[in-house]
Amino acid sequence: MSDLMAWAYLKAVLDGPSQHLQQLLRAGHSAPEIAAAVKNREGWIGPLYDETAARASANPHQMLEHADRYGFELIHPGDPRWPAAEFSTAFNAAAESSAVNQKTSIGELTAPHGLWVRGETDLSRLSARSVAIVGTRTATTYGTDVTKAVATHMVANQYTIISGGALGVDTVAHETALELGGSTMVVMASGPGWWYPQSNIPMFERVVEAGGTLVAEYYPGSHAQRYRFLERNRLVAAMAQGTLVTQAGFRSGALNTLTRAGTFGRLAMVVPGPINDANSMGCNARLRDPGVTAIADIREVHAHLSKVGEVDVDQQMEFEFAPSPIQQLSRNELRVFDAMAKPGEQRHTAEEIASLANMPIGLTVHLLVDLAKRGVVVREGNAWARV
Repeated sequence: MSDLMAWAYLKAVLDGPSQHLQQLLRAGHSAPEIAAAVKNREGWIGPLYDETAARASANPHQMLEHADRYGFELIHPGDPRWPAAEFSTAFNAAAESSAVNQKTSIGELTAPHGLWVRGETDLSRLSARSVAIVGTRTATTYGTDVTKAVATHMVANQYTIISGGALGVDTVAHETALELGGSTMVVMASGPGWWYPQSNIPMFERVVEAGGTLVAEYYPGSHAQRYRFLERNRLVAAMAQGTLVTQAGFRSGALNTLTRAGTFGRLAMVVPGPINDANSMGCNARLRDPGVTAIADIREVHAHLSKVGEVDVDQQMEFEFAPSPIQQLSRNELRVFDAMAKPGEQRHTAEEIASLANMPIGLTVHLLVDLAKRGVVVREGNAWARV
């Protein structure tokens, strides 16, 4: 049995992630070896024996043909297009994490053993420089604008935009990448041939036509189900270098993706929102989590994902929002300046200014001369005033 057919058979008998299969792979058993043992019903495969009992007679050829009818190809571990580095670091981090919630299913922490891909199939290349942008399905104008702005900046810096293809924030992120000629990846919660949401089918087609990627984990024709959204979220978080939630309510599924990013050792980021807007309540609540990074400027996402020193947002903001001449004044200079008449008011002499500022006349005159040189005050005769 070839590698491809072995992985295809394992996909056929194990629809989603399998912890037992991963344990055998980590123990050094090859995919052809495990596939043959499953097909021949050999007991040494342990718990995988019962896990594969219902589909042991599955035909991988039929499954591959089924997927091919929808334009999907199977890629698997060992294929150079497989995002091996991303999955290895992510799921190894999950295995060592002590912060995993007891409610988290095993599937949410288990690596995939094959993915169906349509469009650009090199997931390794796409994932190497990528960011996940996710959020609420009911994005407000604020959420939409923020998502567009961040996606635009990340596309300009050659990042692949990864999201789940859902309505709201996901759609805005994908559409922005498409409009700008950037790269985008849709990670589905169904199998090839079943589109969710149906209203986004035209966008999915445009993603492929534009050189983007559709990714699915489940058997061709499989419908999107609740648990599959959670397992899909782990793929989004694992393949992306960082996950950003631009807007999310308190129980938004996007927060699950954020949690997985933290579990996987990835950068977990949120955009704060108005505290009186329920659509941003989830993001605001997660600001209290020590592992979550608040994004105050759209350029910070790129800065956080770049090498240290490559992007200095603070320095850029200092340049763009340079202090006014008044904001640059020292404490004593401000005392003198504030004691002076405003334009149009009766001007004061140096003695009057010194009295109002409660400062020595000599120091007051010195500061007035200096302020005049800097163009913030003017002297006419013996009187002084602000410019």
